[in-house]
Order: sequence, then C-alpha cells, then structure tokens
Amino acid sequence: MQKTPMSGLVLTVCFLSSARKGGPVACCFLYKGKKYDWSADTQGWILGSFFYGYIITQIPGGYLACRVGGKLLMGFGVLCTAVFTLFTPLAADLGVGYLIAVRALEGLGEGVTFPAMHVMWSSWAPPLERSKLLSISYAGAQLGTVVSLPLSGLISFYMDWIYVFYIFGSLGVLWFLFWIWMVSDTPETHKRISLAEKEYILSALSDQLSTQKSVPWTAMLTSLPLWAIVVAHFSYNWTFYTLLTLLPTYMKEILKFDVQENGFLSALPYFGCWLCIIVSGQVADYLREKQNMSTLCVRRTFTLIGMIGPAVFLVAAGFIGCNYELAVAFVTISTTLGGFSTSGYSINHLDIAPSYAGILLGITNSFATIPGMVGPLVAKELTHNNTVGEWQIVFYIAATINLFGAIFFACFSSGEVQDWAVNGYHYHRN
Repeated sequence: MQKTPMSGLVLTVCFLSSARKGGPVACCFLYKGKKYDWSADTQGWILGSFFYGYIITQIPGGYLACRVGGKLLMGFGVLCTAVFTLFTPLAADLGVGYLIAVRALEGLGEGVTFPAMHVMWSSWAPPLERSKLLSISYAGAQLGTVVSLPLSGLISFYMDWIYVFYIFGSLGVLWFLFWIWMVSDTPETHKRISLAEKEYILSALSDQLSTQKSVPWTAMLTSLPLWAIVVAHFSYNWTFYTLLTLLPTYMKEILKFDVQENGFLSALPYFGCWLCIIVSGQVADYLREKQNMSTLCVRRTFTLIGMIGPAVFLVAAGFIGCNYELAVAFVTISTTLGGFSTSGYSINHLDIAPSYAGILLGITNSFATIPGMVGPLVAKELTHNNTVGEWQIVFYIAATINLFGAIFFACFSSGEVQDWAVNGYHYHRN
C-alpha cells in the first residue's frame, strides 16, 4: 500500500505557489517566509529524494524487525524522520544539495517503519481479523494526508513555512515517547492485555508461524505469489505517488483553485480513501468469516476493485476540461476506490508468509518505492506546459500501469500460507 512521507506532503503544499513557465521559478514556500529560485525539475528531485533513502532500508528493516522485534525499529525510524524534518528549513537555507541529503536521511529512517509494522502485526493479528486490524493502521497514513495538506497550507499562509516542519517534526518526537511507553512487540510481553485475549491470539496463530532461524531466501524470491504482490504494489504506487506529489499542481494550474481552497480540496480524495480503507477492512473480514468466502477470492476481488476502479475514473478526470466540480469528483472517487486495495494485495504478505511478512513487505515496498522516485519526474517532464492534453497522458500512463498490476495479481496471487513459510515446509490453509 501507499506509504505517505509527511515531509513529502508539506513540501508538496509548499510548492503550490510556484509558477511554472519554463525556466526557473520564484518558488516555493507559500507567501510568508524565505523563497527560493528552484526550477520545476529541481522541485522534482527534491520531492523524489526522500525515496532514495527510503528504498535502501526496506529489506534490511524487515530482516532486522524479524530478528530484534518491530517496536524499537519502528519507533526509532519515525524518530529519525522527525528529527531530520526539524532540520529541513536549515538545509533549505544551506542549499539544494543539503536539502536533498536531509530528505534522503529522512527516508532512511522511515524506510524501516512499515516492514516493522508488518512484523508486529504477524504476532498480533489473528488470520480472520487481519483485514480490519491492518486497514485501521494503514488508514492512519491517509488521515495524515487529509490533515497535513490543508494544515500545511494554513500554517504557511498565516505564519511562516518553516513552522510546518517544526510542528510536524515536534509531533513526531512526541509520538515516539508515547510509542515506547505504550507498545509491546508481542502479546506475551504486553503488560495490560487480558489473559483471554492473549490466549486467543496465540492459539489463532499457532499453526502459521515459523520458528526457523534461517530465512528461506531462495524459495521466497522464487515464489510467484510474492511477485504478484510486487507487481500490484508497484502499479498502485505509481498512481498514488504521482497524485500525491502533483495533484495540488494539477488543481492549481489546470483547475485554477486559490491556495487555501487548493489545500482542502487536495485533501478530499485522501479523506475518501481513508473512509474506504476502514470500511473495506471490515467488509473483507466479514466476507471471510461470516460468508465463508476464501481469502484468495477476497484478496483478488478487493485488489481488482481498488486498482481498476481508480484507473477508470483517473482517465475520465482528464476529459472534463476545466470543470473543477467533475474533476474533484472523479479524482476523489478514483483515490477513494483505491482504498479497497488495502484489504487486497497490501495485506496479502501476512496471508502467504506471516513469519516473514516484514521481509516480504520490505521486498515489495522496495519495488513500490521506485514509482515515488520516477513517477513524479516523468509526470513533470510530460507537463511542462500544463495543458489538459499533457495531463491526459499522465493519467493514461498511471491507469495503464494500474490495470496491468490488477490483472497480474488476479492471475498469480495466493491466499494460503506457502510451504516455505512454515516449519518443515508443511502445508497450512489460511
């Protein structure tokens, strides 16, 4: 699933005031505070630099979390990101190179967080409750987008853009303190869990977790169900990251929103996605538990809805001209339907190999980070003149990639624990 870097969000909002006329632009932070002459290409490199660090720590993060537990790794990963967010204004003053370096370091810290989270859920989420539990945690990323886009705009408009980074960075440090105090790696080490709940979780997972000390890398990397997740994850993220970094620009340049209106309407699609993620998680587990629908059928169905639906409405958004009501409606529907994917391919790591879910997430998210590095650069290269026709091409590319990923996952995914993922390579049905 999409992983939303907070610093990327606030930088995106800060870029809204740039006037892209071909050459350098008087950019980029909204109204109050120091401005910088950064070209559109430079902005693309700054926005993408986060992912150069983020991609490096995905697989190592999953491996370390499996070995030492996810609590400390995730906690210090977020703390690292928060601290470097606080240094972002200073880095911007020092120069583009320093800013790119700081954002890459932020990515190194945040790269371990989602693999670590998957490792923790492998010890906490009973099989028939995975969709609802993971969807709630994943929905937090969307909620962060909903809050930070308009809030960043307001802070930059009424105060100074530097306070965007100071406020969000400080909140990250505060979150770390609560995380260390309240969270435990496993039910066995949690001090406030009831005995009944602990026994229920442990018994539900007893035949799915492996005690093998070595990681079955060869079997893992040659597993077709894993590559089905890789392709779906890559495809979905191409659309997500393209919209995340460029949707505010599209709304400003094509739909002609003012800055404050832009901030709130840019957040609307992600609010819809947040709701969809939570609701779809509940529905997915209801279908599996109450309607006896197989895990495979649920994962494939929700992935198809969550990838083909967005592709259709994204293409449609490119053909309504400057009708901002329809544009907002179509983009919102497109992003909202993407929330179904959380209960599809995004949770499938835990279905096929719960003991190695963190490593699997690291592998798939490494490939899925590439769109964050490449997609916005491609889109910016295609939209130098900001014409409707240029944006139609961007939407066509994203929709085509999404469609391919959905079909590939539907053909080659699995809903069962793989032989290589359990002790002795015995077969277990999820």
